[in-house]
Amino acid sequence: MNTRHGARIASLAFAVVLATALPALAQPSATPAAASPPRSPKVAETSAALRDLWVGHIFWVRNVVTATLANNTAARTASDKAAVANARQIAASIEPFYGKPASDQLFTLLAGHYGAVKQYLDAGTDKAKQDAAIKAMNDNVGEITTFLSAANPNLPKGAVLSIFAAHGGHHVTQIQQLRAKQYDQEAETWEAMKKHMYILADTLADAIAKQFPDKFI
Repeated sequence: MNTRHGARIASLAFAVVLATALPALAQPSATPAAASPPRSPKVAETSAALRDLWVGHIFWVRNVVTATLANNTAARTASDKAAVANARQIAASIEPFYGKPASDQLFTLLAGHYGAVKQYLDAGTDKAKQDAAIKAMNDNVGEITTFLSAANPNLPKGAVLSIFAAHGGHHVTQIQQLRAKQYDQEAETWEAMKKHMYILADTLADAIAKQFPDKFI
């Protein structure tokens, strides 16, 4: 299969999920930040911390991908440990607001996300295995969406679904491009992934601040 064509096909699978959710995401992303009240220092600090954690997620997952494609077992093992540790940190970041059980549940969901990405990576060019991995990613997106939207009324299902489905699509595209040694294209994908993580982190920080205003005075 042509790799670029394969990436398009993989992305289309996520487009099916996004079809009904994109309008919900387009509204907040198209609204200038100036339209909202200025952020308090604590909200800005929380957003910056979450950005760092979520960029860490894509950084370590990318390292797992490159180590795997290079057949570097030691590098993959080290990167895998770091990716799991990062997921624990992301999950722990919500504990002060939602408690330990919710933090543990989020970690389980993040582990499912990471597991589906690795499943796609390890599928190689096997179409059936790729499709199974994409289904696992989509199922996990639904679970994360349900969890976050139930925890916080400021996280509507449509917006959360859009953010995480697009994030999964980025992973798929990146793996395809690195496998094909399309490094210039992958560099563009990496930049898009970082910006998307900023959106995700800012969305979470703003939603938490709205739900727990007393903690952000």
